[in-house]
Amino acid sequence: MERLPGFRDFYPDPVPHENAWSARVRQYVFDTWRRMARCYGFVEYDGPPLEPLELYTLKSGPEIVRQLFDFVDKGGRHVALRPELTPTLARMVAAHHRNYKKPLKWFAIPQLFRYEKQQRGRLREHFQFNADIIGEPDVGAEAELIALIIDTLRAFGLTESDFVVKISSRAVWDEFFNRVCKKAELREEFYLAVDKLDRDRANSEETLRSMGIPPETVYALTEKAEPTGDLIRLLENLRARGMQEFVTVDYKIIRGLAYYTGIVFEVFDRKGQFRAIAGGGRYDRLVKLISGGKVDLPAAGFGMGDVVLTELLTERGLIPTFEPTVLVYVIIQHESVREYGLSIVQRLREKGYSVDYPLSQTKLDKQIKVTRDLNAQVVVEVALDSQSGLPYARVRLANLPTAEQRVANDPSSVCQIVGDFLKEQVHSIRD
Repeated sequence: MERLPGFRDFYPDPVPHENAWSARVRQYVFDTWRRMARCYGFVEYDGPPLEPLELYTLKSGPEIVRQLFDFVDKGGRHVALRPELTPTLARMVAAHHRNYKKPLKWFAIPQLFRYEKQQRGRLREHFQFNADIIGEPDVGAEAELIALIIDTLRAFGLTESDFVVKISSRAVWDEFFNRVCKKAELREEFYLAVDKLDRDRANSEETLRSMGIPPETVYALTEKAEPTGDLIRLLENLRARGMQEFVTVDYKIIRGLAYYTGIVFEVFDRKGQFRAIAGGGRYDRLVKLISGGKVDLPAAGFGMGDVVLTELLTERGLIPTFEPTVLVYVIIQHESVREYGLSIVQRLREKGYSVDYPLSQTKLDKQIKVTRDLNAQVVVEVALDSQSGLPYARVRLANLPTAEQRVANDPSSVCQIVGDFLKEQVHSIRD
């Protein structure tokens, strides 16, 4: 039986083929996301993967509704797998914001689901780094978020020659729309048309003409690209951080979701090989909408997906070489010493070492091969003393079979020797 289209299996390293997804790489991405979010003072949260359908149909716009995995559950409730986390965040904040000092700086790494056409960089599920600032109306919130994106991508080894943050303003587009079109009900369709101009120019231009909006007037605005108001202050903030080389004004960036209200931004690789790496903006009205008008808090945030990011890092050769999962392998020469070997395994694990050993009777040459396959750093070989008839252990570095071996007669001594060997290994690498 095959997996569903658009979904992924994550395998241990080494992965079975070059197009397989690595669980180790995924964890590396998650760890880097968490480290950078905490560096910026964000705290982690999460919500349920299943929500009432209404949470998304309320204000996410018609496009996202068509992409939902939705169904009626056994209780008769119409529910959907989350296609994004921001509405859940708004619901959570509306319910308990009084318990937290403002501004809130929250992040999450949810798995999200959208039923859409598969293509490079876009599947039907992905993991996403979400970071949001709630309760701060100033453009400093957007600057902090963009700086977090830049530093996160730099933490993966990317530089200003690899990616660019394109910033724009929904407020500028709102002003433009109000000037050229009097039909407010067409606003969301207008945003979608502008958002797709680069990807689907002919259909987008046709949509604009059907609204009575000449495409030439839209191009005039996008080509001007002069920052105004909040965009100027945003650029000044990022310049003070030394990040000006990463950012440019591009009014073609408008973001498809209907709830954005101010500054919006997207991040692209400079070679144009991939879809957007990240995107976000200000959504000041969403918390009020989700709460039924009871709570009104300004907000801004972004999302960074794992699919495009991993493809970009792979293409740039920036996936690191990982340390071995197993530090110590315990070889059991004979079944008569298995119990003694198990006592050593347990003591080493209690000390915090990652340890593996043969679960059943296994030939010695096969155990040695497993040691190499696991890339273990230290080997503990448990044997029986032919003279005393007592079990003992020989400890050595795995990659130096002829190197010094130390003998131990009890598990505590084995732990001490293993610790000494690993320290020596670290020192030799540094030297």
